[in-house]
Amino acid sequence: MKSDCMQTTICQERKKDPIEMFHSGQLVKVCAPMVRYSKLAFRTLVRKYSCDLCYTPMIVAADFVKSIKARDSEFTTNQGDCPLIVQFAANDARLLSDAARIVCPYANGIDINCGCPQRWAMAEGYGACLINKPELVRDMVKQVRNQVETPGFSVSIKIRIHDDLKRTVDLCRKAEATGVSWITVHGRTAEERHQPVHYDSIKIIKENMSIPVIANGDIRSLKEAENVWHITGTDGVMVARGLLANPAMFAGYEETPLKCIWDWVDIALELGTPYMCFHQHLMYMMEKITSRQEKRVFNALSSTSAIIDYLTDHYGI
Repeated sequence: MKSDCMQTTICQERKKDPIEMFHSGQLVKVCAPMVRYSKLAFRTLVRKYSCDLCYTPMIVAADFVKSIKARDSEFTTNQGDCPLIVQFAANDARLLSDAARIVCPYANGIDINCGCPQRWAMAEGYGACLINKPELVRDMVKQVRNQVETPGFSVSIKIRIHDDLKRTVDLCRKAEATGVSWITVHGRTAEERHQPVHYDSIKIIKENMSIPVIANGDIRSLKEAENVWHITGTDGVMVARGLLANPAMFAGYEETPLKCIWDWVDIALELGTPYMCFHQHLMYMMEKITSRQEKRVFNALSSTSAIIDYLTDHYGI
C-alpha cells in the first residue's frame, strides 16, 4: 500500500462525508470501481472535473490481507484523494474486516462488491453471486462494523438486481437493517450485459429504502446523469465507461476537452502511471475526437515520448 505522505496520510477531507453529500439534496456524482482503471491517477483527473466521490478498483480482500505485494500494487493514495471508497471482493467476514482495518486511516469507507457478473468472480464466491446470499452479506457488514470503530467510516454494497425484484428489495432491506451506509444498484441482472438498464427497478428499490441509493448503468453524459437521478429518485449516480470515454463528463463536457487530455498527461507522468495504462486511458478519451486513420496511428504508439510528440503535433498541446 503506497501513499505520497507515508503513514501520516490521513484523509484530509473527511468533512466531505459521503453520507452528508447524499443528504444534501444535490446530485452526487460518483466514479465507479473499474478494474485497472479507477486508480489514483484517474481518480485525481476526474476530481478536477466535478466528480464528488471515487471508488478504487475492486480488490480481492484475501490477497490484500495476506500479501504486502498485493497491498502495494492494488492500493495507492495521497492526501488529495478524498472522499474515497475502497471496494473489496470478499466472501469471508473476518478477512473483509481485516482488510477494512488496514485501509480505514486512508479512506472514508469500504464497499462490498455484490455485482460483478464475471465468471471467475462468481466461481470464487465473489460479486453478483452474493445477491443470493443475504446472510453472508449481513455477516460481512456486521464484522466490519464491529472491528472498525472509526467514526463515520462507511460500509456500502454494490449490487445487481434479481429477475424477481421482490428478492432484491428484501436483500436491500436486510442490508439496511444490518447497518449498510448506502447501496449502489446496477440496474441489470447478473445475466444481462448490454440490455437496457432497468431504471424503473432502481426507482422501486429507492422507494423501499431510507438509506441513500446510487443509480448505476449506461450513463454517458451529465444530462443523462441528471435525467437518471430525477426518474429514479436516487441520491447519486455512478458512472464507469462514460467517464473512461470522457473524464470531464460530470463538468458538462459532451466530449473530452483537450485541456483534460493535457491534465491526464501531467497527472499520469507525475504519479508514475505505467505506460500501458497511460496509453489505454488516452485511447478511450480520444475515441470521439479522432478519425479511424488517426486511431490506427495513435494506438500503435509505443512510448510516452511518442505520445507527447503526437499530441503536440496534432492538437497543439
